[in-house]
Amino acid sequence: MAGLYFHIPFCKQACYYCDFHFSTNQEVRAEMVKALVKELHLQKDFLNGEVINTVYIGGGTPSLLKCEELHSLLDAVRNLHQLNSTAEITLEANPDDLTDDTLTKVKQVGINRLSIGVQTFHNDLLKFMNRAHDSATALQAIQSARKAGFDNISIDLIYAITGQDDVRWKEDIQQALEVNPEHLSCYSLTIEEKTVFGKWSAIGKLKTVEDDVAAYQLEVLMGTLSAAGYEHYEISNFAKPGFYSRHNSSYWKQQKYLGIGPSAHSYNGSIRQFNIANNHLYLKSIQKNEIPAEKEVLTIENKINEYILTTLRTQWGTDLTKLKQEFNVDLLQQNSAYIQQLIERDQAILANGVLILTRKGKLLADKLASDLFVEKK
Repeated sequence: MAGLYFHIPFCKQACYYCDFHFSTNQEVRAEMVKALVKELHLQKDFLNGEVINTVYIGGGTPSLLKCEELHSLLDAVRNLHQLNSTAEITLEANPDDLTDDTLTKVKQVGINRLSIGVQTFHNDLLKFMNRAHDSATALQAIQSARKAGFDNISIDLIYAITGQDDVRWKEDIQQALEVNPEHLSCYSLTIEEKTVFGKWSAIGKLKTVEDDVAAYQLEVLMGTLSAAGYEHYEISNFAKPGFYSRHNSSYWKQQKYLGIGPSAHSYNGSIRQFNIANNHLYLKSIQKNEIPAEKEVLTIENKINEYILTTLRTQWGTDLTKLKQEFNVDLLQQNSAYIQQLIERDQAILANGVLILTRKGKLLADKLASDLFVEKK
């Protein structure tokens, strides 16, 4: 089984925190959709005939596409690949795009999961981040999605926002629980250099949230959602039983995936591929029947470290026995003292050869994972 990702590189306006690749100029949107279909043809052998189990249309703002454009993408997938009859097909969407009519049509073209970019239910924070919607629009979008028949809805929330104290964060969580999504993706705001927030931070215009505040807000999130019946199956992701993001889970389980579009990444088990993050150059290359991508052949050390980084972030943990069997690396022996420290500090448990982070360890997940990385011999 494999995953397929489409990157739709357009947005109405630039959110002040976002460093994903996008353009606010939509003049070439129709041309871009045709190019995505063409790249899908050019890349049809990358996955070696694997059945497509998930399709994820991300961006950017994919909900800007017309339903006919979405249909052309999914039609191309079905024509070029074997699409699992129970495939998870996700559309990322902004609340302001989700009218009743749009949602009905989106459902008809085959989308069966929505990921709605709510971010916060506080209007002043939405304005501060330069989001295009308000709280009422977000609530209406979720209600309309239910009315259209969507029974697998994920919403995004952001914490550690300047001006978002603990009380307001708890209010966001409670409001999210009231709309009862099947899944939540919750991210700590990070200040990226090339964003508006990054520029403000560099000149002292933006005061960033302290790490201990972000950690406390994550603790509140974990406790509240766990009590509400959500499984914390990955550091930033929570789901009701049976509603894990199958697409994102494929990344964490090192399964193959093909990324189509500017800035999209791909992985087929041995090669990682990175498409160029430039709309004009991407279109120019595709017109020449060329794939505008760089390739990296992964070393054994790359594979081991990626396995550690991705699996340690999940509730299933890092299988040290599997590492030894597949890569001939005895991480338990090489890092016995460090792993024992993690256990004594109540940051991890070791059960049947699997290292799993505790709630306390999840606050430092990436740091703890990097401490276990192996170096090239």
